[in-house]
Amino acid sequence: MATINLNQLNNKKKKETGMNNFLKNLMTKEITIGSKELSDKKKSNFYNNLYILLSSGIDLKSTLDLMCEDVTDKEEKETYTNIRELILSGKSLSEAITQTQKFSTYETYSVKIGEETGCLDTILKELVSFYTKKIEQKRKMKSAFSYPIFVLSISIIAVIFMMVFVVPMFQDVFARFGNDLPYMTQVVINISHAISDHLIAIIIGLAAIIILFMFLQKNEKFEKIKTTILLHIPFFGELLRKMYLARFSLAMSLLSSAHIPVLQALGLTKKMISFYPIRVSLEIVEEEIMKGKNLYESLRQFKIYDKRMISLIKVGEEVNQLDKVFERLKVQYMEDVDYQTSMASGIMEPLMIIIVGVFVGAILISMYLPIFKLSTSIGY
Repeated sequence: MATINLNQLNNKKKKETGMNNFLKNLMTKEITIGSKELSDKKKSNFYNNLYILLSSGIDLKSTLDLMCEDVTDKEEKETYTNIRELILSGKSLSEAITQTQKFSTYETYSVKIGEETGCLDTILKELVSFYTKKIEQKRKMKSAFSYPIFVLSISIIAVIFMMVFVVPMFQDVFARFGNDLPYMTQVVINISHAISDHLIAIIIGLAAIIILFMFLQKNEKFEKIKTTILLHIPFFGELLRKMYLARFSLAMSLLSSAHIPVLQALGLTKKMISFYPIRVSLEIVEEEIMKGKNLYESLRQFKIYDKRMISLIKVGEEVNQLDKVFERLKVQYMEDVDYQTSMASGIMEPLMIIIVGVFVGAILISMYLPIFKLSTSIGY
């Protein structure tokens, strides 16, 4: 009996040592960010297919065989084939998807936990939910802002066209009058001259700004300035904040429900969320938790996290129900994002039409003012 207990203790110790080494490797491994990973849509399809087939009782090898046969996308087919070959060579699913370099550390560790706890189908279901919500958020944001951006772009092109081609035609007519032009008309003509004379330079400058913006995307200082400006934009800043808080809550909910220690959960969530204020705050929060602080105490020093979230996390820590708290926060923030996105869509469309009308109307009025002035003077 003593021998059996000793063996059990040795096995348990080996397992814990293996897990600690695995965690250490995960936390120190360089994360590849860029086009190497699969898109969110492809990841959602991968986890959804795995979940459906595995929960139906089909073994992993047969599941991957079926997935390889059904997929048509070249990148997906290559990824699925690599995973299948790695599993046939003796690797686990988590090890296989890690070696493909098509998945994040957050996902591979979640799958690893699912394998070791026997809850792989639950983890896969949560990953499907995570990427489905993430894709849904992106679609709603695009739907809300694509039309206003399109209208604004067309209005800018229309205004430039009027300034370059239409206003000079009126100027030739005004030159024949020989009278002083109204102030508003003179301002529009001066702007027209500036645009016409420097049109190529303006286009080159805009292109240079876009290229510089793309080049500085990964610069820490630029990212800080950019996110600070975005968060201070009325309405849009609050919408952006809640969108990333929803993702943070969703990630923490999944990891907490899998009984991952808070410190490891924060480390993995930090690598999954690229939003600067959350990523940087989690680095500091990790250090403070290692020193003995509670999660809510560490989070409340950052403005990105609202008082409601801090209060609920405090209660969750006290009653040891953080997974349920983050689940509730996830639902609340998702609902807020959905509502504000719908409202933004309804407000932005008429607002853009008004802006276009004001610009075009101002140009037309300024061009017709001298004609009205001339007709009035002739009448007298």
